[in-house]
Amino acid sequence: MKRTKELAIIGLFVALLIGGQFALSAVSGIEVVTVLLISFCFYYGVRRGVLVGVAFSLLRCLVFGFFPSVLILYLVYYPIFAVVFGLVGQKFNHTLTPKRHVFLVALGVVMVVLFTALDNVVTPLYYGFNKDESAAYAVASLSTMLPQILCNILTLSALLRPLVKLYKRVG
Repeated sequence: MKRTKELAIIGLFVALLIGGQFALSAVSGIEVVTVLLISFCFYYGVRRGVLVGVAFSLLRCLVFGFFPSVLILYLVYYPIFAVVFGLVGQKFNHTLTPKRHVFLVALGVVMVVLFTALDNVVTPLYYGFNKDESAAYAVASLSTMLPQILCNILTLSALLRPLVKLYKRVG
């Protein structure tokens, strides 16, 4: 991919992620970042996925404010996310069969759980929560994680294939 086109795709995609997160930010557990980023990393690979994930993590501070614990969480999670789905895309030769699609939906759900688990470690450590406060934070996170899991099952099932097809046309 030529550098100019690559930079344009990465920049536009980061803007799309921020816009998607902003548009749905008022509704807890409902999001499109996961489906957009899974499809991007699956098709465009690890390197581009990590660039998008890190740029998104840093630039979202301009929209949502600077919260160090969230920044740490995002800067750890999204590069891992990009590596996982970039490698899966490479292994699957960027092709989605029905079985591969189901696998990616399941893996997307696992990543949502990982995000919540990582948040349940990073945030209490950053803020110095004691054991009871950490447990309460983890229990409270379930009210966001469960709708997010359902949201991701639906969005990944409906949008993953069309998004990958779109990327193939864009190049």
